[in-house]
Amino acid sequence: MTALRQKSTADAPRTELDEALEALDKAKHDWARVPAADRLLILDQVKDALLPVTEEWAATAARAKQIPADSPLVGEEWLSGPYALMAGCNGLMETLSQLEDKAFLSHLPSRKLPNGQLALRVMPHSIWDRLLLSGVHADVWMQPGVSNANLAEHAASLYDTPPRERRGKVALILGAGNIASIAPLDVFQKLFLENQVCILKMNPVNDYLTPFLEAALAPLIERNALRIVKGDGAAGAYLTDHPLVEEMHITGSQATHDAIVWGTGEEGVRNRAAGTPRNSKRITSELGAVCPTIVVPGPWSKADIRFQAEHLATQKLHNSGFNCIACQVLITQRGWEHGPALIEATEKIMARSTRPAYYPGADDRLADFAAQSENPTRIERGDAPPLIVTDTEDTDYFRQTEVFAPAMSRTELHAKDAEDFLRRAIIFANERLHGTLGANIIIHPKTIKAIGRQRLTEIIAELRYGTIAINAWTGLGFLLAPCPWGAFPGHTLTDVQSGIGTVHNSFMLEKTERVVVEAPFRPFPRSLLGGKPTLLPRPPWFITNRRQDRLGELLVDFQHSPGWRKLPRIFLNALRG
Repeated sequence: MTALRQKSTADAPRTELDEALEALDKAKHDWARVPAADRLLILDQVKDALLPVTEEWAATAARAKQIPADSPLVGEEWLSGPYALMAGCNGLMETLSQLEDKAFLSHLPSRKLPNGQLALRVMPHSIWDRLLLSGVHADVWMQPGVSNANLAEHAASLYDTPPRERRGKVALILGAGNIASIAPLDVFQKLFLENQVCILKMNPVNDYLTPFLEAALAPLIERNALRIVKGDGAAGAYLTDHPLVEEMHITGSQATHDAIVWGTGEEGVRNRAAGTPRNSKRITSELGAVCPTIVVPGPWSKADIRFQAEHLATQKLHNSGFNCIACQVLITQRGWEHGPALIEATEKIMARSTRPAYYPGADDRLADFAAQSENPTRIERGDAPPLIVTDTEDTDYFRQTEVFAPAMSRTELHAKDAEDFLRRAIIFANERLHGTLGANIIIHPKTIKAIGRQRLTEIIAELRYGTIAINAWTGLGFLLAPCPWGAFPGHTLTDVQSGIGTVHNSFMLEKTERVVVEAPFRPFPRSLLGGKPTLLPRPPWFITNRRQDRLGELLVDFQHSPGWRKLPRIFLNALRG
């Protein structure tokens, strides 16, 4: 990677943007007609091009986020950057290799849910999944009307058209500034699931990634299927209005989305009222949410409290809190005997997370959050800004405003028992919180048994979120290539909330409704006592994992070329984490 040099961060001249779009426009139909076998080769070439740049990629991202080079937290950059992209390549390659008669669908176990919907088990899918993510499983719930009989009609449908008859489009991707793999995985969505060539406009916050992405995605750039450009908001606006751009995808804020679609100021108000967008191009989006974590009361031990406190701290402070699915509202039962101990343990772990708040505007957002709070709790974190915690009960601001910063609100609900609490918490999340991107549920195995697995599934069916994580964090759903990622379906341009459409989804499923990810309540070896033994120790994405940097590097290498000989080092570092 030493031979690579980052281009100037100055805005790309409009002539450069025009030239990039003209090259893409000329190649769009050629890309659409590239057969699956050639696409397989291209993805394999991307993997080989990616591997040599991963170390400097992770190191550069860590420096930009002010993470010390010797900190285990560098592992976040390995996992949320090169690992996610490498895994995305593998997932698409597996599907493309089994396109004939859509054979890949035959390997997905299915079941009929209590409400009649079809659920597909997409994880675990291989022996490697069962070993490296022991005890973790993920189901994709299809929308009503999709059945085993017609499933093939709702998967990889663009490949049903003979290559010579396919027509391409030019898509604009407006990249996210927080997580490194978001932009390239959004590109994969357009290229491999929608037959659209892409111009990727990097976010100024992390456009330092440009040379690494140019190197890794060179096989796509050389085919004129992709161009990567830099620029500020003005450059983005120029691209959104460009006549050669036919569709758009944005990962960002609702304000930016609405400015593109409706305009700003009085113009935006008029256009929205009249139902006449200023920009009528198709746009898909992922726009964040006020994401809840629901902690169901149960017979927790002291060890359970310690581990789940690490889990909650991770949900809030992974990537220093700058995640669209960071826990924004912690929901607990009022009067639960273990509630105060869990809160105290969580705050102690959060206090030890002293990494800076690197994302622009964080100080202003934290100040606004504090100003709305009557009696905020400030958790001191050394030189880092204090984590601000407040009560949500009487102020809509905390229910409707996603604070992209280290801040969190808490809500306590009255309930007569665990099932009653879960149902009330789901109603609260559905009706009072903005957005539908991700929701987390922490629940003891004995509580699940008391409620009943089928009854639990019926209750979860009422929770309208695109990804639901049970004893896991929805960030895991983002990381897993087979899982569609996006809001719960049904949002519109006039009420977009968490966005429209999904990305990732390496099995190319269509008409998906949600993903339900479940992980063990306890880590190995305590999991051996829980009735469903698993080998998953403290997960590598936990902010408390002491070996996540080494694990990240080893897992990236494993994704590039899996093999039995690589497992012992991974397992050893996992146990030491």
